[in-house]
Amino acid sequence: MTACVRALQKLNQRRDISSWLAKWFPKAPAKSVVALKTPIKVELVKGKTYRWCVCGRSKKQPFCDGSHFFQRTGLSPLKFKAQETRIVALCTCKATKKPPYCDGTHRSEQVQKAEVGSPL
Repeated sequence: MTACVRALQKLNQRRDISSWLAKWFPKAPAKSVVALKTPIKVELVKGKTYRWCVCGRSKKQPFCDGSHFFQRTGLSPLKFKAQETRIVALCTCKATKKPPYCDGTHRSEQVQKAEVGSPL
């Protein structure tokens, strides 16, 4: 086997790997979808780390259940640590400007007209 043929085989192997990676990790992430049109109030415990769902596909809203990975969204949850124990409203429309906290964006006409499960 010539060096040229071996180099071509290696290149083809790399393409197989990169196409496999592209399938699981798309270059352009999917858009977040509206999970709900109202926030969810939860008690955060000081010092505890949470993973807020960014993609909107989690069945455990407002927290991540790994759906972003299995649905190949290219998105990751927002990891945050509670600074104090308190009850807060966490966003589920995924349009907040202050993630993970609700800022009232769910009241906008755009969010209210959107279908649950669809991107804004």
